[in-house]
Amino acid sequence: MFMFEKALEGSRRYWIWLFCVLAVIAVGFVFYMYQFNVGLGVTGMSRDVSWGLYIAQFTFFVGVAASAVMVVLPYYLHDYKAFGRITILGEFLAITAVIMCMLFIFVDLGQPARIFNMILHPTPWSLMFWDMISLGGYLLLNAVITLVTLTAEREEVAPPAWIKPIIILSIPWAVSIHTVTAFLYAGLPGRAFWLTAIMAPRFLAGAFCSGPALLILFCLILRKTTGFDAGQKAINALAVIVTYAMAINVFFILVEIFTTLYSRIPGDMAPLEYLYVGLDGNYHLVPWMWLSGLLAVFSLSLLLVPSWRGNRVLLPIACLAVFFSLWLDKGLGLIVGGFTPSPLDTITTYTPTLPEWSIVIGVWAIGALMITVFYKIALGVHEEIGEEEVHESVLVAGAAGR
Repeated sequence: MFMFEKALEGSRRYWIWLFCVLAVIAVGFVFYMYQFNVGLGVTGMSRDVSWGLYIAQFTFFVGVAASAVMVVLPYYLHDYKAFGRITILGEFLAITAVIMCMLFIFVDLGQPARIFNMILHPTPWSLMFWDMISLGGYLLLNAVITLVTLTAEREEVAPPAWIKPIIILSIPWAVSIHTVTAFLYAGLPGRAFWLTAIMAPRFLAGAFCSGPALLILFCLILRKTTGFDAGQKAINALAVIVTYAMAINVFFILVEIFTTLYSRIPGDMAPLEYLYVGLDGNYHLVPWMWLSGLLAVFSLSLLLVPSWRGNRVLLPIACLAVFFSLWLDKGLGLIVGGFTPSPLDTITTYTPTLPEWSIVIGVWAIGALMITVFYKIALGVHEEIGEEEVHESVLVAGAAGR
């Protein structure tokens, strides 16, 4: 707790930003209280589309949380020193993303007391139970790792030896949180769009490009606004990871499209038709899914050329394109496409309502608040270490002069 005082120090611009974020959170909370009092009927969800924007955001941010392994693994297992300054940022991003995932589940429950059913009446044969275990365990692991490593960094000592096994455990655990989430969908035989063995690999490929892309953007923002430099070598290495992961993600999507269209099975083709060309006069998601595809191709085109990937102007554009492409694919199309058409071949149009969007934006604002505070703490520790080093060098120089 002693490091949280660093979040209470900042410029006027910092406090204005926090005030704006808190205002957005307050608006989201008001709409949540409205939903709590009236019920989930205020959302665009229905009997046929019972998972909507909330669960879509949960699915997307599980991937963002899992992506922290892409900096943890090279740094701790392969001693890749370039990731030394960026690893703590990845850990904080993972913690924030997991908490956002839990909040999206919380607002989707309608009656929040229902969450205690998972704890008081555990059902090990349910994937929901294991999803709770994987998310809760991953949050705990990252919280312990971050606290211990940041404390050791502040005291300028090596982290204790017992933390290494926990760090190693967090790597497969990161893979498990997105794998179990994928199994939640792939295990539903009545939903042809999700019933595929490649669902978990698709989820992981998407996670390993969307999360690092967001981390690159954060590093570039910190460099511009605070002067903190994670290191160009680390950013370039992350960009390479994003490139390979995005290429695999696009390949997996094309494999799914080919298999579905070539087999000509009507039940498998209907969700793809609904998303990409429209079905029975329903076209409202078609522009967004084509935008997702175009952004994927555009970002990959920029990333595959080394000179463009290393360009300080083109790289953030490519990362933004990756992030929003995956958000449209997993944060919108995946869920709605899985429910449409229904097993009875009916099409129920799902359109998120104002309360729904407001609550989602409120949860995003909570994530923005958390990442701001966490990064302020991390940067404060780095600045403190730097000031101590400068002070010691001045003392040494003074002693030598005498």
